[in-house]
Amino acid sequence: MSDYVYMLESHLNPDQNRVVEEVRKAAAEANVNLFLTGGAMRDMLAGFRIRDLDFVVEGPALKLAESLIGRSGAKALSLDEINRSADLLFPGGVTVELATSRRERIAKSAKSATAPATIQEDLRGRDFTCNAIALSLNRASRGLLLDPMNGLADIGHRELRAITAYGFYDDPSRLLRLIRFRVRLEFAVEERTAMQVANAREAEVEKSIPAAALGEELKRIALEDSPSEILKGLEEAGLTTLFSPLLAGPKLNLAGLAKLEKLARLFPDDALSRAARVGPFLYVLAEKLTVKERPALVKTTALSKPDVELWQKLEARSKKLETALRSARIRKASQVYRLVSAAHPDEVLFLLYHSALKPVQERLRNYFQKYLLTVQEITPEEWATVEGKPGTPRYAKAKDDFVANRLDRRVKKPPVPEEPAPPPPPPPASSWTTPQTALARRAR
Repeated sequence: MSDYVYMLESHLNPDQNRVVEEVRKAAAEANVNLFLTGGAMRDMLAGFRIRDLDFVVEGPALKLAESLIGRSGAKALSLDEINRSADLLFPGGVTVELATSRRERIAKSAKSATAPATIQEDLRGRDFTCNAIALSLNRASRGLLLDPMNGLADIGHRELRAITAYGFYDDPSRLLRLIRFRVRLEFAVEERTAMQVANAREAEVEKSIPAAALGEELKRIALEDSPSEILKGLEEAGLTTLFSPLLAGPKLNLAGLAKLEKLARLFPDDALSRAARVGPFLYVLAEKLTVKERPALVKTTALSKPDVELWQKLEARSKKLETALRSARIRKASQVYRLVSAAHPDEVLFLLYHSALKPVQERLRNYFQKYLLTVQEITPEEWATVEGKPGTPRYAKAKDDFVANRLDRRVKKPPVPEEPAPPPPPPPASSWTTPQTALARRAR
């Protein structure tokens, strides 16, 4: 086994390992070459947890995606006919991007034209060297590392280096991406790349970033661990006004975003919880804008109607959960657990950030700091005692009762040990008898 294959398997959780194997088998059956690329390889080689799996195939990626949807339980999140790519969601919350290796050219009109290409050409056309590394998953070359731009060395030096001198002219949105990667990876910007950024900014290429690209970048920032730091970096670079002319200075809610990202760390680090950050992030980002100022943010970022509703209808959607959590009828831990675990994560995150009701805050924090931990401590052997077959209504009811009993039971306090009786007081000094005086009395 290749060292890189072993490294990959050790960085993936069981669900991700299972998906890699499913995609590999499907590609072998379709007789197309398959490679793991992009952020997955970058994060693995840099020592970070792999969030998403990025695959490139030398062949029809959409056809391969359709075969995976048909047999593995994967769901299509998006299908892009122009770029020949698909975003899939697999059981277990594993997200996958599957794309055809391509050569891309971006015209002055910001419209891209792509054509099928080899994996080497695909890697050479990417943004930064750390993203231009691939791992072969093919039977004959499994474990072979492809690194035509020497990205592995840049990861070792903890540097972000642009692949071409005109990369920021070809795709100005890379200016935004560079800052996002710099904050997430804590990498420095390589000196020559910094000069290329300065030249591109002098030419004001950022003004040609398409509105749709701004919206996509904003949603990617929402999924990061430190969105407030990313936006702070963008503000220092004078780029936040691209999203809205008013998103600067006191109108940029950095304090609110810092609070939100701290609360987001209470949630499990999975695809569902990360996706739920988008609505609350947009709400907090626009919190200091007036009602008349907010449409400008929507327009300049070309946010879709569903994206806007995630933000603008969030407060109304969360009211029902807030009312239930404040109710005096909620007296047991299991009742809080059922309510919160069944709620959508974006509503829970929003209430943690926004609700001023003390009972709501206390119950939500108890859920994360006590009840959720109690359930996570249940061992596989204990779960095996639940009656019924997993996936059946009987099992679901028995499991719910089992969890409720565990949460609601009262832990008996250990008995307080009785204090030992004090020793008897010593006899008076006049009646003391030593071994020597006892012998003297016998001698008499």
